[in-house]
Amino acid sequence: MSKSISEQMVESLREMQSAAPDIEASAVVSVDGLIIASALPDEVEEDRVSAMSAAMLSLGERIAGELGRGGLDQVYIRGDNGFIILTAIGEEAVLTAMARKKAKLGLILLEMRRAAETLTKLVG
Repeated sequence: MSKSISEQMVESLREMQSAAPDIEASAVVSVDGLIIASALPDEVEEDRVSAMSAAMLSLGERIAGELGRGGLDQVYIRGDNGFIILTAIGEEAVLTAMARKKAKLGLILLEMRRAAETLTKLVG
């Protein structure tokens, strides 16, 4: 029996996290702020991640447009305890990844780009 789109998305997220072990959590979120698929630890609230990801995507798109930077590709946040990186997946979704403080960002960005290509096909 073939896997559902949701199962394929979760598998893609888990593959990304295996290829870049510094990624602690990831999710695919709709522009409306709803979780489409996730590979989040139990202590991370899906609703919180999805709402904040959608808000950051919206704000990032607005800033990029207003300041003449074109369409949004990524939003990058660096905090004391690590990174949050959002990458657009087509027009309707965003890939969110949370990474450790000592993460190799080049590897993470590469793996996110690879995952985004796969996820774009699944999102439609």
